[in-house]
Amino acid sequence: MNNDTGVAPAQRRPGAQHRGTVLSADPPHEHGRAGVGDGMAPAEDGAHSRIPLRQFKSHLKPMVDRMIRDIVQEIRQSVPAYAKPLDGTFGKILVTGVEHAVMHMIDTLDNPHADRTQWDDWFRFAGRVEYLEGRAIDALQTAVRIGTRVGWRHLRDAGEDVRLPNATMFALADALFRYSDDLCAVAIAGYTEAQAKSTGTVERRRRQLLKVLTNEQPSSEQTIGDLAAAAQWPIPDRLVAVALEYRPDQYTLPECSLGQDVLLDLESNEPCLLMAAPERHLDTLAAELDGRRAAVGPVVPIASAHGSLATARRALALAERGIVGGDGDDGIIQCSEHLTTLALCADEFLLAHMTTAALQPLDGLTVKQRQRLSETLLAWLGTRGGINEVAARLGVHPQTVRYRMNQVNERFGEQLDDPDERLKLEIALRAGDLIGR
Repeated sequence: MNNDTGVAPAQRRPGAQHRGTVLSADPPHEHGRAGVGDGMAPAEDGAHSRIPLRQFKSHLKPMVDRMIRDIVQEIRQSVPAYAKPLDGTFGKILVTGVEHAVMHMIDTLDNPHADRTQWDDWFRFAGRVEYLEGRAIDALQTAVRIGTRVGWRHLRDAGEDVRLPNATMFALADALFRYSDDLCAVAIAGYTEAQAKSTGTVERRRRQLLKVLTNEQPSSEQTIGDLAAAAQWPIPDRLVAVALEYRPDQYTLPECSLGQDVLLDLESNEPCLLMAAPERHLDTLAAELDGRRAAVGPVVPIASAHGSLATARRALALAERGIVGGDGDDGIIQCSEHLTTLALCADEFLLAHMTTAALQPLDGLTVKQRQRLSETLLAWLGTRGGINEVAARLGVHPQTVRYRMNQVNERFGEQLDDPDERLKLEIALRAGDLIGR
């Protein structure tokens, strides 16, 4: 089968012993609706009780490539976790999984006893990969539902082309959605198997939970609750993220000394931790860090853990450039003490552009002249124009301030009378020193 997804198509499986959920025209089991692993079929429909399966199957074959492409495209558009290029393992699993699902569905239209051993093995494997790639189980289930919906649109159109009776179409729809349930159950089984293996210890479960909490795409409360229970982590109302400086010996930081309510990741090149009560742990953390920098993000609701960590990492990056420093002898940076600096440096490109534009009247001065007028203007803006207060703040004579302010007025003119312009000037003057370091 040809397709333009860049991944080899799924192979057909020979019919044999293992019986499973299929789209079939055989009568249903006497005991009623089939479950996972049982054969199933559309209900009896009088004169139209049997679907012309071979004819319908032949009619579907030319549509397979388009069906696969449409399913892959809609999953990527509708599920944030899948909205990325079809590269590497991700692309192979997604595209090949859709191909397996579509081809098996069509192959079993007229064969309720088709072998599904390889089908089971593939979707168990796909479920395991989903977990190991860090995607939530909700994303997997949503992708299956979307694939089923798109697949049904194609089956419905094909059925209308060959004028299948309505009752037969309804039976096909019911069988398709049961097939979808079975596929989802097998994939989830693989997902939970991988989860059980990789979370064989509490520590591994806790690292997985930390990744979920700090992911930019939030997970559902159910997913977080399940992971937290498995990790033996009581879910707090609010927490903080702490970004840690990377060092080759970071793996030696003992997790147990920080308490069971602290989630710690020392395996990535951006080590971090989450804690519910920083006042209880910071002293211990400072001792364990042994001189390593750390930045404590804002206290936030659990759903905003990603934002707290992003802020802490920004503070750590600014500390490496000397823009912010530790707030005590322990060298731990409290983001709450540097909110203005963090806000100013959140977009340094935009800040530099605004600073250049706002301070353009100072162009042409020497470095020393520019510095003197800048510090005088900033002090004047901060004291609302009191000459004596400006002089006291700068440690110069009031007459010096008057002389400098005359120069400032000549260069900035009416800008100094406009509140918006004064605010822009103050931001530019404060930022100029930060981003110039």
